[in-house]
Amino acid sequence: MPETTTDPTAANETTTGRPPARQVRVAIVDDHESVRLGIQAACQNEGFDVILTAAGVQEFVDNLAGREVDVVVLDLSLGDGSTVTENVKRVQATGSAVLVHSIADRVASVREALAAGAAGVIPKSSATKTVMAAVATVARGDVLNNLEWASAIDADRDFAKAQLGRREREILHLYASGLPLKLAAQQLGIGYSTAREYLDRIRVKYVEVGRPAPTKVDLLRRAVEDGILPGLDADGGDGR
Repeated sequence: MPETTTDPTAANETTTGRPPARQVRVAIVDDHESVRLGIQAACQNEGFDVILTAAGVQEFVDNLAGREVDVVVLDLSLGDGSTVTENVKRVQATGSAVLVHSIADRVASVREALAAGAAGVIPKSSATKTVMAAVATVARGDVLNNLEWASAIDADRDFAKAQLGRREREILHLYASGLPLKLAAQQLGIGYSTAREYLDRIRVKYVEVGRPAPTKVDLLRRAVEDGILPGLDADGGDGR
């Protein structure tokens, strides 16, 4: 009888019904070596794959060499004269999501990072497990809605909120919370086509104030930013 071999990966797929989760790929950009080493060690303890560390975004880009990174933990204020917006945009251009690592009192820079498209902000004062949870959240493609984010929004007097009507806010609340639009319409006692019109109007209004929301995740961001939904921290709490 021929010998039968078993592929461990195939066995796992058979047992669980899906292949094992891919390892989270992380890069760290910070101009303080001790911070880089600390986050690197924490990531490795968590089982994340640290692709590279760098003191600046240019060094990160130069050494990426075509490798893919899921999340870049990016220092908010690098000491090389670069701007927050420039750094976030350059990292995003590599296909990586950006998790900004910030000290709590730089509210204007936090706001700038979020406006540039950072997936979230985690304070440097956070516990290591909180930072790692934030990395995992961003790697999944989820929005990191934490207290740092909310504080930056609240402190910015120039932040233009979309002027949504009562029904529009209700639809946005239900839809951005995860409810399918059809069920959101049923809950509000309106037709699906009417709910779709409200959603289209919501998106138009956000474009008008310079805060486009083409995807459902973007709508979740806007709902949190405008106080329609509560902000959640990296551990899933309400930030209090």
